Amino acid sequence: MMNQLFIKSAAVCCPDSEILAAFNLQGSDIDKSLIPAGMRRRTSETTRMAITAAIHACAQAGSDTQNLASVFASLGGEIQVTDALCRLLPDDNELLSPTQFHNSVHNTTAGYWGILNKCQAPATAIAAADDTFAMGLIEVWAQLQQSSGERLLVCYDELWPQYLAPPIGQTAFACAFVLSTEADQSLGAITLPQISQQYKQDLQAEWLKLTEAAPAAAVIPLLLALQNKQPRIVPLNIKAPIWTSQFEVLPADLQK
Repeated sequence: MMNQLFIKSAAVCCPDSEILAAFNLQGSDIDKSLIPAGMRRRTSETTRMAITAAIHACAQAGSDTQNLASVFASLGGEIQVTDALCRLLPDDNELLSPTQFHNSVHNTTAGYWGILNKCQAPATAIAAADDTFAMGLIEVWAQLQQSSGERLLVCYDELWPQYLAPPIGQTAFACAFVLSTEADQSLGAITLPQISQQYKQDLQAEWLKLTEAAPAAAVIPLLLALQNKQPRIVPLNIKAPIWTSQFEVLPADLQK
């Protein structure tokens, strides 16, 4: 069994630049030019945001997007579209939009990613409540145990209709990583996620507040460790049990 996975790249997409500034993180807004206009008109904010992060991460890693298997991890998925459809159901006079129905499934973003890149490699869509990011990492780890190489991991959530489950979904956030079994030209390494003895009160208050409003922001401690080249145990969720991974900085000859 592998002891570590290696992080080839990481990219963030967040429409609210103040969120990134508060954590001194680098990232971008949604880049509409990355999706052809005909496809873009059919996509949601969550898909455009996730694809922006994913394309930037793959470009940084020099990955072949046409042959790269992927894991898309999102608590809410296409929550805005799903909510709109559900509100139409009681009205017998209102026809459901075939496009909206097509876009309401949890693997919508993974599907558009495959179409955009002409990619027929396997794609997994996963949701696991507060543990979504941790379970996404474990899914990538399990896949790479069976087949070495690279995987794309995208963690994302859009703005939610605010009557559903406040404070969840008050901020949109997406992040993408290219993870590999090979150490060469990597940003750092992480161990297999494990349940730890950390408690919620031990976690950074500002990050806790943000992650309650933006579930995908669970990635921020790992992003900060990467950016600062700081070896540390990084929490991967905010509710007990707390999942963690050990982040390690690689020797200089292996780094990008």
